[in-house]
Formats: sequence, C-alpha cells, structure tokens
Amino acid sequence: MMIVGLTGGIGSGKSTVANMFRELGIPVYDSDKEAKILMSTSQEVKEAITDLLGKEAYTADGLNRSFIAEKVFRDTELLEKLNGIVHPAVGKHFMQWAEAQESPYVIQETALIFENNAQGKYDYTILVTAPVKTRIQRVVDRDGLEKQAVVDRMQNQLDDGQKLDLTDFLLENLELDKTKRKVKELHLKLLALTPKF
Repeated sequence: MMIVGLTGGIGSGKSTVANMFRELGIPVYDSDKEAKILMSTSQEVKEAITDLLGKEAYTADGLNRSFIAEKVFRDTELLEKLNGIVHPAVGKHFMQWAEAQESPYVIQETALIFENNAQGKYDYTILVTAPVKTRIQRVVDRDGLEKQAVVDRMQNQLDDGQKLDLTDFLLENLELDKTKRKVKELHLKLLALTPKF
C-alpha cells in the first residue's frame, strides 16, 4: 500500500484538493477531522488534554475548541505539548485505517507534515500552495476570523518557500478547473508509481 501525504498551509485549499482525489476513488484520511473526534472520544487523549490545559478544555457539550485555540495559538510551547498528545494518537489511528483500505494508494491529509519533520512516514508528499493574501482571505471568508487571527495561525506553520525542497509534488490551487486538471494528472502519475509497492 502506497501512502501519500497531502499538506498545505491554512487556506491553501488542501481540503478542496483532498475532495478531488476522493472523487477519483482514492481514500483520503482527514487528520484534522479525526483529531477532533479522537480529542472528544478517546479517554486517554481527553485525560492528557485536561492535565495539560485544565478542566475548561471540555464543556458539557464536549471539546471547548475556542478555549483551546485561544490558549495554544499564541503559546508555541503549549501547542507543541498538545500536538505531542494528539499527533501520536492520530498516527496510530491512521495506520489502522490505511490497512483496512483497498486501493492502489491512500492519502493522509494533514497540515503539519514538514513542521513535524514527518515526511519520512510517506512514500510521496503533495504540497498545495496559494498566495498568502489569497489564503488569508479564504480563511476570513470561511471561518469568519479576523485577519490577525489567521496570521497568528500561519506563524505556527513553515512558509511555502521552506517546504518546496521537501515535497515531491507541488500543486498550486488558484482556479478550480486548473486544480482539477492537475489533480487528475497527479493521480495518473501516482498510479504509475504504485507497482513497486
């Protein structure tokens, strides 16, 4: 089974690209979504997060996302500790999921492959990019955040220039039709690479 990592900074459109691969029949694991589920359902993860951030990390309704975001996005040390709890749990869950798939290759969509120096876990990586201004505007429109909040989150990620030398495939995501064409081309390239796995 060939494992491909799909990444890109906030607002780059990696989820849009992930959906395009899904439409081509490729199983895609959404690490962000699965992390939130694990943070809400895994007793082990919940206890570790409560120990780290306090009881306010959870409300009667579950995960207190705004409280957690406020605490960690301006405190890199705390963010690293939170990632140290969540990422290993997601990694383990992903491998169990990947083994259950029947496909020439699978994709793990995840934001921090290069930041976590995790590119060695993948057979190939895809980096989705877009200009910084475009990315900020997308996130403001999508999440209703202030521009500064988006910039704060971007500062916890490497800029695209630092990732270029580390990735196998680069996919600029500006116009949907062009992106769709590029995804199809890349899908064919990846299929051609699978026989050796």
